[in-house]
Amino acid sequence: MMNTETLPCNVKFMIEGEEEVGSESLEGFLKSNRKKLACDVILISDTGILANDIPSITTGLRGLSYVEVEVTGPNRDLHSGLYGGAVANPINILSKMIASLQDENNRVTIPGFYDDVETLSMEERAEMAKAPFNLEDYKKALEISDVHGEEGYSTMERNSIRPTLDVNGIWGGYTGEGAKTVIASKAFAKISMRLVPGQDPDKITKLFCDHFQNIAPKSVKVKTMPHHGGMPYVSPTNDNGYKAASMAMEQTYGKKPVPVRSGGSIPIVALFEQELKVKSILLGFGLDSDAIHSPNEHYGLFNYFKGIETIPLFYKYYTELKKSNDF
Repeated sequence: MMNTETLPCNVKFMIEGEEEVGSESLEGFLKSNRKKLACDVILISDTGILANDIPSITTGLRGLSYVEVEVTGPNRDLHSGLYGGAVANPINILSKMIASLQDENNRVTIPGFYDDVETLSMEERAEMAKAPFNLEDYKKALEISDVHGEEGYSTMERNSIRPTLDVNGIWGGYTGEGAKTVIASKAFAKISMRLVPGQDPDKITKLFCDHFQNIAPKSVKVKTMPHHGGMPYVSPTNDNGYKAASMAMEQTYGKKPVPVRSGGSIPIVALFEQELKVKSILLGFGLDSDAIHSPNEHYGLFNYFKGIETIPLFYKYYTELKKSNDF
Protein backbone atom coordinates (compact mmCIF):
# COMPACT_ATOMS: atom_id res chain seq x y z
CA MET A 1 0.00 0.00 0.00
CA MET A 2 2.95 2.30 0.58
CA ASN A 3 4.36 1.48 -2.85
CA THR A 4 1.04 2.12 -4.58
CA GLU A 5 0.24 5.16 -2.43
CA THR A 6 -3.12 3.64 -1.49
CA LEU A 7 -2.65 3.53 2.30
CA PRO A 8 -5.79 5.38 3.50
CA CYS A 9 -4.57 6.26 7.00
CA ASN A 10 -1.47 6.68 9.13
CA VAL A 11 -0.17 3.45 10.61
CA LYS A 12 2.18 3.06 13.59
CA PHE A 13 3.99 -0.22 14.21
CA MET A 14 5.03 -1.38 17.66
CA ILE A 15 7.06 -4.58 17.92
CA GLU A 16 8.19 -6.06 21.25
CA GLY A 17 9.71 -9.40 22.14
CA GLU A 18 8.57 -10.05 25.71
CA GLU A 19 5.01 -11.26 25.15
CA GLU A 20 5.73 -14.84 26.25
CA VAL A 21 7.28 -13.66 29.52
CA GLY A 22 4.64 -11.12 30.45
CA SER A 23 5.80 -7.96 28.61
CA GLU A 24 7.26 -6.63 31.84
CA SER A 25 9.01 -3.66 30.21
CA LEU A 26 6.01 -2.57 28.21
CA GLU A 27 3.94 -0.76 30.85
CA GLY A 28 6.72 1.72 31.59
CA PHE A 29 7.26 2.29 27.87
CA LEU A 30 3.56 2.97 27.30
CA LYS A 31 3.36 5.43 30.18
CA SER A 32 6.41 7.29 28.91
CA ASN A 33 5.28 7.42 25.29
CA ARG A 34 1.52 7.98 25.34
CA LYS A 35 1.77 10.87 22.88
CA LYS A 36 3.96 8.91 20.46
CA LEU A 37 1.60 5.93 20.60
CA ALA A 38 -1.66 7.91 20.39
CA CYS A 39 -4.10 6.36 17.90
CA ASP A 40 -7.74 5.66 17.09
CA VAL A 41 -7.65 1.87 17.12
CA ILE A 42 -5.12 -0.92 17.68
CA LEU A 43 -4.89 -3.97 15.41
CA ILE A 44 -3.36 -7.17 16.80
CA SER A 45 -3.03 -10.41 14.82
CA ASP A 46 -1.87 -12.76 17.60
CA THR A 47 -5.11 -14.75 17.43
CA GLY A 48 -6.78 -17.26 15.12
CA ILE A 49 -9.88 -18.34 13.22
CA LEU A 50 -12.21 -21.30 13.69
CA ALA A 51 -11.24 -22.89 10.37
CA ASN A 52 -10.03 -21.89 6.92
CA ASP A 53 -13.62 -21.95 5.70
CA ILE A 54 -15.06 -20.41 8.90
CA PRO A 55 -13.57 -16.95 9.49
CA SER A 56 -13.87 -15.54 13.00
CA ILE A 57 -12.82 -12.52 15.03
CA THR A 58 -11.66 -12.86 18.64
CA THR A 59 -13.75 -10.69 20.95
CA GLY A 60 -12.45 -11.81 24.33
CA LEU A 61 -9.27 -13.03 26.02
CA ARG A 62 -8.69 -14.64 29.38
CA GLY A 63 -6.31 -13.09 31.87
CA LEU A 64 -3.43 -14.87 33.60
CA SER A 65 -1.91 -15.49 37.01
CA TYR A 66 1.31 -17.52 37.01
CA VAL A 67 2.99 -18.81 40.18
CA GLU A 68 5.93 -21.09 40.91
CA VAL A 69 5.88 -23.11 44.13
CA GLU A 70 8.64 -24.81 46.10
CA VAL A 71 8.06 -27.43 48.81
CA THR A 72 10.99 -28.29 51.11
CA GLY A 73 11.20 -31.24 53.49
CA PRO A 74 14.49 -32.51 54.94
CA ASN A 75 17.70 -30.50 54.60
CA ARG A 76 19.12 -32.95 52.03
CA ASP A 77 18.07 -35.85 49.81
CA LEU A 78 17.55 -38.94 51.97
CA HIS A 79 17.80 -42.70 51.46
CA SER A 80 14.21 -43.81 50.85
CA GLY A 81 14.79 -47.11 52.65
CA LEU A 82 16.31 -45.67 55.82
CA TYR A 83 13.96 -42.69 56.05
CA GLY A 84 10.89 -43.68 54.02
CA GLY A 85 7.70 -43.64 56.08
CA ALA A 86 9.24 -41.49 58.79
CA VAL A 87 9.99 -38.23 56.96
CA ALA A 88 7.66 -36.24 54.70
CA ASN A 89 8.40 -36.65 51.00
CA PRO A 90 8.07 -33.18 49.36
CA ILE A 91 7.08 -34.70 46.01
CA ASN A 92 4.26 -36.70 47.62
CA ILE A 93 3.14 -33.67 49.62
CA LEU A 94 3.24 -31.36 46.60
CA SER A 95 1.22 -33.84 44.54
CA LYS A 96 -1.48 -34.00 47.22
CA MET A 97 -1.56 -30.21 47.59
CA ILE A 98 -1.97 -29.75 43.84
CA ALA A 99 -4.66 -32.44 43.67
CA SER A 100 -6.64 -30.60 46.36
CA LEU A 101 -6.79 -27.40 44.27
CA GLN A 102 -9.73 -28.81 42.26
CA ASP A 103 -12.78 -30.71 43.49
CA GLU A 104 -14.66 -33.67 42.00
CA ASN A 105 -16.51 -31.29 39.64
CA ASN A 106 -13.23 -29.76 38.44
CA ARG A 107 -13.90 -26.45 40.16
CA VAL A 108 -11.00 -24.58 41.74
CA THR A 109 -11.12 -24.86 45.54
CA ILE A 110 -9.18 -21.69 46.43
CA PRO A 111 -11.47 -19.61 48.71
CA GLY A 112 -12.69 -16.49 46.89
CA PHE A 113 -11.49 -17.67 43.47
CA TYR A 114 -14.91 -17.30 41.83
CA ASP A 115 -16.10 -14.23 43.76
CA ASP A 116 -15.61 -11.76 40.88
CA VAL A 117 -16.22 -14.05 37.91
CA GLU A 118 -18.51 -12.48 35.31
CA THR A 119 -21.23 -15.03 34.60
CA LEU A 120 -22.78 -14.99 31.14
CA SER A 121 -26.54 -15.25 30.78
CA MET A 122 -28.15 -18.29 29.19
CA GLU A 123 -28.96 -16.09 26.18
CA GLU A 124 -25.29 -15.13 25.78
CA ARG A 125 -24.23 -18.76 26.15
CA ALA A 126 -26.77 -19.77 23.50
CA GLU A 127 -25.28 -17.23 21.10
CA MET A 128 -21.79 -18.62 21.76
CA ALA A 129 -23.05 -22.14 21.06
CA LYS A 130 -23.93 -21.11 17.50
CA ALA A 131 -20.22 -21.04 16.61
CA PRO A 132 -19.37 -24.19 14.59
CA PHE A 133 -17.73 -26.87 16.74
CA ASN A 134 -17.49 -30.64 16.30
CA LEU A 135 -16.64 -32.44 19.52
CA GLU A 136 -15.68 -35.70 17.83
CA ASP A 137 -13.26 -33.91 15.49
CA TYR A 138 -11.82 -32.08 18.50
CA LYS A 139 -11.15 -35.35 20.35
CA LYS A 140 -9.77 -37.01 17.23
CA ALA A 141 -7.34 -34.18 16.56
CA LEU A 142 -5.95 -34.45 20.10
CA GLU A 143 -6.13 -38.28 20.20
CA ILE A 144 -8.14 -38.29 23.43
CA SER A 145 -11.07 -40.54 24.34
CA ASP A 146 -13.04 -37.87 26.16
CA VAL A 147 -12.93 -34.21 27.15
CA HIS A 148 -12.48 -32.95 30.71
CA GLY A 149 -13.43 -29.83 32.61
CA GLU A 150 -15.76 -27.95 34.91
CA GLU A 151 -19.14 -29.63 35.26
CA GLY A 152 -22.07 -27.80 33.73
CA TYR A 153 -20.20 -26.17 30.85
CA SER A 154 -19.47 -27.14 27.26
CA THR A 155 -15.96 -27.58 25.88
CA MET A 156 -16.12 -24.21 24.10
CA GLU A 157 -17.26 -22.51 27.32
CA ARG A 158 -14.64 -24.24 29.45
CA ASN A 159 -11.81 -22.92 27.29
CA SER A 160 -13.08 -19.36 26.95
CA ILE A 161 -15.54 -17.98 29.52
CA ARG A 162 -14.55 -20.03 32.61
CA PRO A 163 -11.42 -19.65 34.74
CA THR A 164 -8.97 -22.53 35.07
CA LEU A 165 -6.01 -23.81 37.07
CA ASP A 166 -3.34 -25.96 35.43
CA VAL A 167 0.08 -27.31 36.35
CA ASN A 168 2.52 -26.31 33.60
CA GLY A 169 5.50 -28.19 35.00
CA ILE A 170 6.44 -30.31 38.03
CA TRP A 171 9.79 -31.71 39.09
CA GLY A 172 11.95 -32.92 41.97
CA GLY A 173 14.09 -35.85 43.08
CA TYR A 174 15.92 -38.16 40.72
CA THR A 175 14.78 -38.08 37.10
CA GLY A 176 17.80 -39.57 35.32
CA GLU A 177 18.17 -43.01 33.78
CA GLY A 178 17.90 -46.05 35.99
CA ALA A 179 17.01 -45.98 39.69
CA LYS A 180 18.14 -43.89 42.63
CA THR A 181 16.13 -44.49 45.79
CA VAL A 182 15.91 -41.05 47.36
CA ILE A 183 13.43 -38.89 49.18
CA ALA A 184 14.05 -35.51 47.59
CA SER A 185 14.72 -32.49 49.75
CA LYS A 186 12.65 -30.27 47.45
CA ALA A 187 9.85 -30.43 44.91
CA PHE A 188 8.71 -27.71 42.52
CA ALA A 189 5.80 -26.84 40.25
CA LYS A 190 4.73 -24.05 37.93
CA ILE A 191 1.01 -23.32 38.07
CA SER A 192 -1.02 -21.00 35.85
CA MET A 193 -4.58 -19.77 36.24
CA ARG A 194 -6.50 -18.40 33.26
CA LEU A 195 -8.88 -15.68 34.37
CA VAL A 196 -12.15 -14.29 33.00
CA PRO A 197 -13.65 -10.78 33.08
CA GLY A 198 -14.11 -9.57 36.65
CA GLN A 199 -11.05 -11.38 38.01
CA ASP A 200 -7.94 -9.38 38.89
CA PRO A 201 -4.61 -11.23 38.47
CA ASP A 202 -2.99 -9.59 41.52
CA LYS A 203 -5.93 -10.56 43.74
CA ILE A 204 -6.03 -14.12 42.38
CA THR A 205 -2.28 -14.51 42.83
CA LYS A 206 -2.55 -13.47 46.48
CA LEU A 207 -5.52 -15.79 47.05
CA PHE A 208 -3.52 -18.66 45.56
CA CYS A 209 -0.36 -17.96 47.57
CA ASP A 210 -2.25 -17.60 50.86
CA HIS A 211 -4.23 -20.78 50.24
CA PHE A 212 -1.19 -22.81 49.21
CA GLN A 213 0.61 -21.80 52.40
CA ASN A 214 -2.48 -22.65 54.49
CA ILE A 215 -2.91 -26.18 53.13
CA ALA A 216 0.73 -27.16 53.65
CA PRO A 217 1.36 -29.65 56.49
CA LYS A 218 3.83 -28.74 59.24
CA SER A 219 6.24 -31.39 57.96
CA VAL A 220 7.28 -29.17 55.00
CA LYS A 221 8.05 -25.54 54.22
CA VAL A 222 6.38 -23.84 51.26
CA LYS A 223 7.59 -20.93 49.15
CA THR A 224 5.42 -19.25 46.49
CA MET A 225 7.01 -17.12 43.76
CA PRO A 226 4.59 -15.11 41.57
CA HIS A 227 5.66 -14.63 37.97
CA HIS A 228 3.78 -12.56 35.40
CA GLY A 229 0.07 -11.97 35.02
CA GLY A 230 -2.40 -10.15 32.84
CA MET A 231 -5.95 -8.81 32.84
CA PRO A 232 -8.79 -10.44 30.88
CA TYR A 233 -10.27 -8.45 28.01
CA VAL A 234 -13.54 -8.16 26.12
CA SER A 235 -13.69 -6.28 22.84
CA PRO A 236 -16.93 -4.59 21.64
CA THR A 237 -18.64 -5.82 18.48
CA ASN A 238 -20.54 -2.61 17.70
CA ASP A 239 -17.72 -0.12 17.12
CA ASN A 240 -15.92 0.92 13.93
CA GLY A 241 -12.95 -1.35 14.59
CA TYR A 242 -14.96 -4.56 14.77
CA LYS A 243 -17.21 -3.51 11.88
CA ALA A 244 -14.17 -2.80 9.68
CA ALA A 245 -12.58 -6.15 10.56
CA SER A 246 -15.84 -7.95 9.82
CA MET A 247 -16.25 -6.20 6.47
CA ALA A 248 -12.64 -6.99 5.51
CA MET A 249 -12.99 -10.68 6.36
CA GLU A 250 -16.32 -10.96 4.62
CA GLN A 251 -14.70 -9.67 1.43
CA THR A 252 -11.68 -11.99 1.50
CA TYR A 253 -13.40 -15.13 2.82
CA GLY A 254 -16.74 -14.67 1.12
CA LYS A 255 -18.71 -15.01 4.35
CA LYS A 256 -19.32 -13.00 7.51
CA PRO A 257 -16.94 -13.87 10.37
CA VAL A 258 -18.15 -15.33 13.67
CA PRO A 259 -17.33 -13.46 16.91
CA VAL A 260 -15.63 -15.82 19.40
CA ARG A 261 -13.95 -15.59 22.78
CA SER A 262 -10.49 -17.10 23.07
CA GLY A 263 -9.02 -19.00 25.99
CA GLY A 264 -5.59 -17.46 25.50
CA SER A 265 -4.09 -14.41 27.17
CA ILE A 266 -2.44 -11.34 25.65
CA PRO A 267 -1.66 -9.05 28.61
CA ILE A 268 -0.71 -6.19 26.31
CA VAL A 269 -4.34 -5.75 25.17
CA ALA A 270 -5.75 -4.67 28.54
CA LEU A 271 -2.61 -2.62 29.11
CA PHE A 272 -3.17 -0.71 25.86
CA GLU A 273 -6.70 0.19 26.90
CA GLN A 274 -5.55 1.18 30.39
CA GLU A 275 -2.77 3.48 29.22
CA LEU A 276 -3.90 4.64 25.76
CA LYS A 277 -7.70 4.53 26.29
CA VAL A 278 -8.09 2.73 22.96
CA LYS A 279 -9.79 -0.54 22.04
CA SER A 280 -7.90 -3.36 20.30
CA ILE A 281 -9.21 -5.43 17.40
CA LEU A 282 -7.96 -9.02 17.47
CA LEU A 283 -7.82 -9.94 13.80
CA GLY A 284 -5.74 -13.11 13.56
CA PHE A 285 -5.55 -15.96 11.06
CA GLY A 286 -4.01 -18.94 12.89
CA LEU A 287 -5.58 -22.38 13.44
CA ASP A 288 -5.85 -24.71 16.44
CA SER A 289 -3.81 -27.21 14.40
CA ASP A 290 -0.82 -24.82 14.32
CA ALA A 291 0.53 -26.60 17.45
CA ILE A 292 1.04 -23.37 19.39
CA HIS A 293 3.54 -23.80 22.28
CA SER A 294 4.31 -27.33 21.05
CA PRO A 295 7.06 -28.95 18.96
CA ASN A 296 6.69 -28.18 15.25
CA GLU A 297 4.66 -25.02 15.82
CA HIS A 298 3.79 -23.75 12.36
CA TYR A 299 1.64 -21.37 10.33
CA GLY A 300 -0.08 -22.19 7.05
CA LEU A 301 0.58 -20.37 3.78
CA PHE A 302 -3.17 -20.05 3.18
CA ASN A 303 -3.52 -18.18 6.45
CA TYR A 304 -0.43 -16.07 5.83
CA PHE A 305 -1.72 -14.85 2.48
CA LYS A 306 -5.26 -14.34 3.82
CA GLY A 307 -3.76 -11.98 6.37
CA ILE A 308 -1.98 -10.07 3.61
CA GLU A 309 -5.27 -9.78 1.72
CA THR A 310 -7.44 -8.88 4.69
CA ILE A 311 -5.46 -6.40 6.79
CA PRO A 312 -5.21 -3.69 4.09
CA LEU A 313 -8.98 -3.91 3.72
CA PHE A 314 -9.32 -3.33 7.46
CA TYR A 315 -7.45 -0.02 7.07
CA LYS A 316 -9.68 0.89 4.13
CA TYR A 317 -12.99 0.14 5.82
CA TYR A 318 -11.97 1.60 9.17
CA THR A 319 -10.99 4.89 7.50
CA GLU A 320 -14.27 5.01 5.60
CA LEU A 321 -16.36 4.29 8.69
CA LYS A 322 -14.50 6.84 10.77
CA LYS A 323 -14.91 9.55 8.12
CA SER A 324 -18.63 8.84 7.77
CA ASN A 325 -19.08 9.05 11.56
CA ASP A 326 -17.14 12.31 11.76
CA PHE A 327 -19.60 14.06 9.47
